[in-house]
Amino acid sequence: ASSALGAILAVLASLIIAANALVAIALLCLIQKSGSKGLYFVLNLAVADAMVGFTVLGLVMDEFSQPFYPPQIFCVLRMAFVTSSSAASILSLILVACDRHLAIRKPFHYFQLVTGLRVGVRLVGLWLVAAIIGFLPVLTPGFQKTSTGEKCSFFGVFHPTYMLTVFCVGFFPALFLFIYLYCDMLKIASVHVQHIREMEHAGLAGDCPPSRTTSDVKAMRTVAVLIGCFTLSWLPFFIASIVQTVCSECFSYKVIENYLWLLGLCNSLLNPLLYSYWQKDMRLQLSQLAASVKRRVL
Repeated sequence: ASSALGAILAVLASLIIAANALVAIALLCLIQKSGSKGLYFVLNLAVADAMVGFTVLGLVMDEFSQPFYPPQIFCVLRMAFVTSSSAASILSLILVACDRHLAIRKPFHYFQLVTGLRVGVRLVGLWLVAAIIGFLPVLTPGFQKTSTGEKCSFFGVFHPTYMLTVFCVGFFPALFLFIYLYCDMLKIASVHVQHIREMEHAGLAGDCPPSRTTSDVKAMRTVAVLIGCFTLSWLPFFIASIVQTVCSECFSYKVIENYLWLLGLCNSLLNPLLYSYWQKDMRLQLSQLAASVKRRVL
């Protein structure tokens, strides 16, 4: 069973790293061509997801090194890196959603508001918050759990108080923020459609091209898909973890760590695949990269 879990983790980590590295290369090419600052948020999402894959590789080594019972501080640091990378991925999704929301709400002032300095400050703040979330048990020994001589795991090294704090302060506010941003974008897009219809009835449709509404719908669709996959991937893990921390006999933590956590990790693989599928510019850039590689190989 341990070898099977290790093999699954190894395959999943390799796919996560490869997919996000490919998307990151395509995004760098797009940024160089268009100069869009908002793409840096998507690039940061790919980097954070790739880091999730790298941190999972450490756990793969543990699975194939059984019996392996490292000291407690080693496990705490390892799981802190895993938690920080996952937190950075979730926070990057929030920044992407906020960026699309700002582009729809204030389209004429978007390029004045999204400057290189502001993007850099937000990204630095994102990684600082992610590091604080992940390494809080290292800084606060009260959030650590006494080692029981088992392999590294969330429930083996983190105290239930820390788990509840992360879930209630981090995950659920992020989910509510996603829902609010999407509902607000939906409202704005419906107002735009209503204005266009009023102009069409007044015979002024030629002065208002439909490209703006089309871009709003594409942005909403991308955000909706990212939010939906994020919810389906992480919600079962967080709900089951809360139940397990409150009532340890009600839910087996091995089921959470061996199955539900893997489902959450799949979000780091789905993010680059979905974004590259739904965004036309990304599809074109990836096809150009594939054609370039094919020419060089042949």
